[in-house]
Amino acid sequence: MGSSMAMPFCDTGKAVRLVGTHLDEAIISSIRGNGRHPKLNVTMPEKIKPYSHGEFATALGEDTDLILLGVSSAGVEWAIEKLVGALKRPIPVVMITKGMKPMADTMRSLPDHVAEQLKLQLGFEVPVAAIGGPCIAGELAARRPTGTVIVSRDKALAERLAQSFACDYYLPQPSTDMMGVEVCAAFKNFFAITVGWAHGRNEVMAEAENKARNNNAAAILFDQAIREMMVITASLGGAAESVWGMPGAGDLYVTCQAGRNSRLGHALGRGLTYAEAMAGPLKDETVEGAELGLAVADSLTAMAASGAVNAKHLPLAMALIQTLKNNLPFEPPWRQFHLG
Repeated sequence: MGSSMAMPFCDTGKAVRLVGTHLDEAIISSIRGNGRHPKLNVTMPEKIKPYSHGEFATALGEDTDLILLGVSSAGVEWAIEKLVGALKRPIPVVMITKGMKPMADTMRSLPDHVAEQLKLQLGFEVPVAAIGGPCIAGELAARRPTGTVIVSRDKALAERLAQSFACDYYLPQPSTDMMGVEVCAAFKNFFAITVGWAHGRNEVMAEAENKARNNNAAAILFDQAIREMMVITASLGGAAESVWGMPGAGDLYVTCQAGRNSRLGHALGRGLTYAEAMAGPLKDETVEGAELGLAVADSLTAMAASGAVNAKHLPLAMALIQTLKNNLPFEPPWRQFHLG
């Protein structure tokens, strides 16, 4: 996704220095060699200059006016360390990393966590914004129309970034609902697993006489996912608008179409446990929805115990967490869903 974001940057006249992590050496080498991105299968714009992870300080230079952070949620602390070692002035950071920071009895948005740590370790404030909403990397790399939300607690910064990023096919909207956007950005990956389960289940169910599929079940799970994201968002002070808008419903829709979270759900639907899926069809993959569920399980439990959230309103989330933690077969608790 970080590489795909380089497209609208370049197409709006910006020069981009693309820095890979230690896991991206093959990608950086390919771009250096023939300009091709081997995973996105596109030729990158000539304005992009690729750098390996050990060259971050060099890539940052003296003239950088924006840093886009696209590591996985597991790499956030590593990214903070890199930023602390290289930043000499407050350059705005925009995150496309999805996830939440689990606390003892609550959760924090990752942009808020990064901003806090940078200020603590650098001694000056660094503006941190984030991007949420439906954005498939391959489609953006092909310059297909894409609408996102750029969120910052600083309204002026969100508006300035949205205007700066916009082009004919990349259509961002500004928002100040940091918690709402970030809850959706993280939990849509988690809930997409359940929708994927319905499609995987279809493959092992006895064939219906009329060849019916399992799309009704997928739709019920999609609806329940939106309802539960509403509950979690409200408990953390986020806005409902983000859940039914592009960060929530929009992003959940595209995430359910393909990707690792959907593939894990597909595997669970075929009867595999989480451990079996990760050792088999998803070996060596990072499934951020599952990692999020395991990371926030204790936080959600503590929030329920304190009354911050009602666990009875999160039957789908709780069922999936138990499935992941205990390697159990997943079965949606249909009768516990709040369908009224």
